[in-house]
Amino acid sequence: MYQFTEDCLTGIPQIDEEHRKLFRLVNETLDLLHNDRLKDKYREVRRILAELKNYTDVHFANEEAYMESINDPELEIQKKEHKAFRHKIAALDVSDIEEPEEQQKTLEELMSCLTRWLYHHILGSDIMIGKMPPVKEWHEKEKPCAFTEEYLTGIPLIDGEHERLFEIIGRADELVKAELLHDKYDEIVGILAELRDYTKEHFRDEEAYMESIHYPGLEAQKIAHEIFELKLENLNLEHVDDNQQEYLEELMEFLFGWLSNHILKTDKLIGE
Repeated sequence: MYQFTEDCLTGIPQIDEEHRKLFRLVNETLDLLHNDRLKDKYREVRRILAELKNYTDVHFANEEAYMESINDPELEIQKKEHKAFRHKIAALDVSDIEEPEEQQKTLEELMSCLTRWLYHHILGSDIMIGKMPPVKEWHEKEKPCAFTEEYLTGIPLIDGEHERLFEIIGRADELVKAELLHDKYDEIVGILAELRDYTKEHFRDEEAYMESIHYPGLEAQKIAHEIFELKLENLNLEHVDDNQQEYLEELMEFLFGWLSNHILKTDKLIGE
């Protein structure tokens, strides 16, 4: 059974309750998949798929409306991810699954799609709703990347590596404020490469520590880490020359927003 754990909470009651319903649908699919007594699962497969399509449409609409109401900068990204999920579900063909083997295959595909996408989407995107710091507020701070006491987990290795990550992002912030430096492309590329490499090193160290103490939230942490690494890999530098300043400001907003929220809401639980 898949558990809706504290790691998955966004802190937004309606969204969290709708996520709980999605987890219930996932577990219904899992139960049906392993129900060997029910030979013909055609009707149940169609029912779950129909309910899933209807419910995700409602949930996505509510989530997007909430994000729009608070001017969340990640709204367009969320819309794209929601659209991709709808396409995945729509691609599951249930028009001709009368044979038990085909029914089982469809259920397995559905489970793979649901579990991987749901965990990745909640931990990688939804958890950030309403938590990304506004760019204006970011730049008004004297030292926005200061590693203060509030970020301490009480674990020296992890705290030291978090401080290093803040330092790397801090150098990117200096680029944002360097008004006399017009071409920042090479520096951006260099900092991103350093951040990618050090992030991977830090995540492996952090996961090894969690494994050594048998931390129950390890799997959720691994998923969150994987998502952040993928986002770093997929940062689009293709058009950065067209508007370097705007790109760098958005990059700063994402990097610090994700990292600070992840430390405060997730990593600090390791120390506790």
